[in-house]
Amino acid sequence: MNTRAEEPSPARSSGPDPASPAPAALKTLVIASGNAGKIREFAGLLADLNLEIRPQPEGLEVEETGESFADNARLKAIAVAQATGQWALADDSGLSVTALGGAPGVHSARYAASDPARIARLLDALEVANQERRRSGQAPDRSARFSAALALANPAGEVVLEVEGHCPGTILEAPRGNGGFGYDPVFLVPETGQTFAEMDKALKGRIGHRGRAFAQLAPKLAPLLGA
Repeated sequence: MNTRAEEPSPARSSGPDPASPAPAALKTLVIASGNAGKIREFAGLLADLNLEIRPQPEGLEVEETGESFADNARLKAIAVAQATGQWALADDSGLSVTALGGAPGVHSARYAASDPARIARLLDALEVANQERRRSGQAPDRSARFSAALALANPAGEVVLEVEGHCPGTILEAPRGNGGFGYDPVFLVPETGQTFAEMDKALKGRIGHRGRAFAQLAPKLAPLLGA
């Protein structure tokens, strides 16, 4: 089934509205993504919460028309919750490079057709941008940050929790490491001396943008678990 969702107008609250009827306790959680890497990462982050984790239905497509990571996370959470009748957790994440004016940003996943092609395009664009900076007397700038916005929607399709996490870093001139996915091989976190692709899962889960966002989300999930 293909579903195209136009942008709704959900309430932006930090928790359930006490005046609304309480939805079913959170026992099953659908991850609003078709990205196997993201689903594995979330399953690890959620491992201690005694939840049944499911991927979004095959063939479900949500058009990401938002202008920010938070906009797109909301769109996906609402669409998947409404399609499945279950609680849905969505993220929208991406890489913002300073010298590229924040690109690729919300277009990170659509920057090219494959991970190697996305990395190649990014490195080429950054080299051109830094050549221009040199010509204008500015120092090259390879700073960047990963961002992750998370949105949780209840089975009625209402967004009840939203958080956002960031991880600053530097773009390398060539990939390093064999783990991770996406831009991970060229994103160096200076405090560790490693790229995301070189880190073990525990370290990436703790300091990565998705882990930092989840650290804000996890305490807010407790009232919804029905325990």
